[in-house]
Amino acid sequence: MASDQHVDVLIVGAGLSGIGAACRLQMECPGKTFTILEAREAIGGTWDLFRYPGIRSDSDMYTLGYDFRPWTEAKAIADGPSILNYIRETARDYGVDRHIRFNHRVVRAAWSTDDAVWTVESERSDTGETVRFTCGFLFMCSGYYRYDQGYLPEFPGVERFAGPVVHPQHWPEDLDYDGKRVVVVGSGATAVTLVPAMAERAAHVTMLQRSPTYVVSMPAKDPIATRLRRWLPEMRAYQAVRWKNVLLTMLSYQLSRRVPQVVRAGIRKGVEKQLGPDYDIDTHFNPRYDPWDQRMCLVPDGDLFAAISSGRASIVTDTIETFDETGIQLTSGERLEADVVITATGLNMLALGGMQISVDGRAVELHETVAYKGMMFSGIPNLAAAMGYTNASWTLKCDLVCAYVCRLLGRMDELGVRQVTPRWPGGSLPDSPFIDLTSGYVMRSIDKFPKQGRRSPWRLYQNYIRDIVLLKRAPLDDGAVEFSNPVPAGRPAERVAV
Repeated sequence: MASDQHVDVLIVGAGLSGIGAACRLQMECPGKTFTILEAREAIGGTWDLFRYPGIRSDSDMYTLGYDFRPWTEAKAIADGPSILNYIRETARDYGVDRHIRFNHRVVRAAWSTDDAVWTVESERSDTGETVRFTCGFLFMCSGYYRYDQGYLPEFPGVERFAGPVVHPQHWPEDLDYDGKRVVVVGSGATAVTLVPAMAERAAHVTMLQRSPTYVVSMPAKDPIATRLRRWLPEMRAYQAVRWKNVLLTMLSYQLSRRVPQVVRAGIRKGVEKQLGPDYDIDTHFNPRYDPWDQRMCLVPDGDLFAAISSGRASIVTDTIETFDETGIQLTSGERLEADVVITATGLNMLALGGMQISVDGRAVELHETVAYKGMMFSGIPNLAAAMGYTNASWTLKCDLVCAYVCRLLGRMDELGVRQVTPRWPGGSLPDSPFIDLTSGYVMRSIDKFPKQGRRSPWRLYQNYIRDIVLLKRAPLDDGAVEFSNPVPAGRPAERVAV
């Protein structure tokens, strides 16, 4: 095992949140040393991994972008290559790309109270070597999706199908679908992105869904942003549009929770405007659940609806009975002929990149911890995780978490301590799940994630304004975290009064 250097902060992941964390750390804690470990060979995370046709954001870039670096391109709903370029330019311009170690997949992390240090082991995918790092604070920015494997349910007879069956997470560069009949299985964000993009070249694309999803059209370009950029300095225009979009998203979410039937009716009216009153909306665009029980799908400029209206694409709501050599037999008796099948059936969730964690030699199971402010975990010292919102842009929450970590590191320096640990106040663990969504990808894996409590700071509110107060304004010394100064074994640790 090779031994590497010690740093103050070790960041895991060089995607959107990892690069943002490094930039924030460099700006607000310039005296801290840091390294970024990235499992893959490139910057970008999700935006470098996924290469399927039409890949784009499902949040506007004024909120998905960093709060310290304006998004200046015309499209608010941006394509994947543009987002990847934004991340890489940010890393380069702030100089944090020089701190990245590529092909380092973190597999385990062990905390020693005696030394107040994490020992982190990573496996190099290019050499097979195991490399060890030590750090005072571990900042996980690896998201909560499993990057090496997408979710694929068992389809009867799929092995009989003569054409290619492709999962979007593993898109082959040489896939030929020009003039062919394509079936996209799924109804989530990936499916509604793929259908109009593939319809431009395929003979016909059918979106086969087991049940409908809420689909909302929004302009690819934000007209208010376009006007404000003419009148205001770049950063002020960006911040104004960012707040406008934050408030609109929060309003949509709150209305969905309080008057779901009103929101449902509004979404339906929007679909009818796009497809006309004769389209069978009740079958294909009328979900069984309320708005925001699962994440909504955004389509820029109604591209999905345009593809359906033109006849280049269609939606079938049914279940699969079996595959055969030339297509899919459905439970209803209908048959779909296909040359290519795309299984846009979802992702697998993986907490903290799947790494093993131990504290003073004791293995820690995340599902036996409680999340503190949605970013730290009870009983685990000097570790934070940047995980975004489920009801808004991912980066909004990650920006706040990064700012909080910088505040926390500064407070530890002020107190002269080396350890900070969230402490669940006692009693049995709560039973509320970490993520309050009923989506399939959540329900399949949520039992492996931490729990959350009933009230702050153990409650995950999914509310940006409330989190600004909680993470940027509220006192760090809230009684739920313990600041201490570990000493060698055999002597009691010094707890610091705050």
